[in-house]
Amino acid sequence: MTRISLIVALLALSACAQTSQTPQDAPVDAANAVNPDLVRPKVRPAGLGRVVPKAARTVEEFDVTTAEERKEATAVPAAAVEQKLGQTIASLGDPTQAGFWIKTPLVKSEGKGRVVYPGSGKSVQVDLIPIEGEASAGSRLSLAAFRIIEAPLTELPEVEVFSGG
Repeated sequence: MTRISLIVALLALSACAQTSQTPQDAPVDAANAVNPDLVRPKVRPAGLGRVVPKAARTVEEFDVTTAEERKEATAVPAAAVEQKLGQTIASLGDPTQAGFWIKTPLVKSEGKGRVVYPGSGKSVQVDLIPIEGEASAGSRLSLAAFRIIEAPLTELPEVEVFSGG
């Protein structure tokens, strides 16, 4: 009898639990709708839409780009369509954000471009993502882009940034 009353008490207690409504569960009301542009921080897409495994520990495990994507990223566009934006010191960006990108104050809007590392002479096509700061401030470069241009991951290489590509 004691066991049954304990089970009944637990069931009654669990029925009292309340769940809060999250924005996804809340009814849509145009007057009270949340403007996603005003919510901070914004959730950014993770590069190519791939997720870096949580157990990733090596460079190869963090870089989820395919051999085909790496080959495509190394194609050099015609010089006539590019414009040199300047030089910047590049640090390694978030290694869990896949793809070929550079976050830099050298651009004011997102677009396509190319990064050249004079140390190796290699270049990579990237997504240009603006960040706040002076044009002389540093930039963050994706792990996949670092690997393509053969820049040392533990250093702060100076790279050339081009738009248009």
